[in-house]
Amino acid sequence: MTTLLQQIANGLVLGATIGLIAVGYTMVYGIIQLINFAHGEVFMVGAFGGLAVWRFVLPEGMKEDWYVALPLMLVGGVVVSVTIAMLMERFAYRPLRNAPRLAPLITALGVSIALQEAVRIWFPDADRSQSFPRVFINTQVKIGPVEIPATGLLLIATAILLGLLVQLYVNKTRMGRAMRATSQDRDTARLMGVNPDRVIVLTFVIGAALAGIAGVMYGMHVQTLGVRAGFQTGIFAFTAAVLGGIGSLPGAVIGAFIIGLVERLGGQYLPGGTAYAYVWVFVVLILVLVFRPQGLFGESEKVRA
Repeated sequence: MTTLLQQIANGLVLGATIGLIAVGYTMVYGIIQLINFAHGEVFMVGAFGGLAVWRFVLPEGMKEDWYVALPLMLVGGVVVSVTIAMLMERFAYRPLRNAPRLAPLITALGVSIALQEAVRIWFPDADRSQSFPRVFINTQVKIGPVEIPATGLLLIATAILLGLLVQLYVNKTRMGRAMRATSQDRDTARLMGVNPDRVIVLTFVIGAALAGIAGVMYGMHVQTLGVRAGFQTGIFAFTAAVLGGIGSLPGAVIGAFIIGLVERLGGQYLPGGTAYAYVWVFVVLILVLVFRPQGLFGESEKVRA
């Protein structure tokens, strides 16, 4: 029983990381029907942005105080992620907005590879796995028989809180209404006074900010970072968005927690062990899509953010 509870806790931590990235996937798709496969690399460059702040910006005295160092690293990660996302939207995706669906999809894959190579070239020793500082409180929190690192609890709390805030923003604010209007019919929204370009840029910014926060917290939690970190985590995030119903914000977060639990529990209890943990994730995805093609929370006719 202790092992089961421990794996559930580990799955929730993994799901929290995936969820912060999956929200960006589902928001972009909900607005412009683009599967942004480069979003995993936005997560990766955000993590490297936070690491760069730690190595090259923070004085040695500040590194000892997590309540100073961690916010500055998060700001650095968010600034890098948002900057990359805005450049990506302006120069890679906007010119292809009215092109056939295959063109932006291939472009997204190209941008993904380009970002990996850019980090490899410009960040010192990025070819090798980087040691990431555990800036936050370095302790294990004991909940009954389960031990969770404080960084894991911070990840879970952050994912739930930010997920709720984004959902409230989309549902309750004027710009949120503009996002929903743009996702339903861009041309009609323009006639009603909505600037679709502004809405789309803001969507990329929000998704990138969440990915940047996730990148810094992920690196802090696992204490290692590489240029390939974004690809694997991005695939999981895309899977979570599809499982929850791509275009649904609550679905993305819930799907991410399901993916995290399946990956950890499947690796522990199902045939094949950890070597087949990823297989069971996609088995669950296939089963859900067979019986509910729109995902757990998706709409059957038109996906909305």
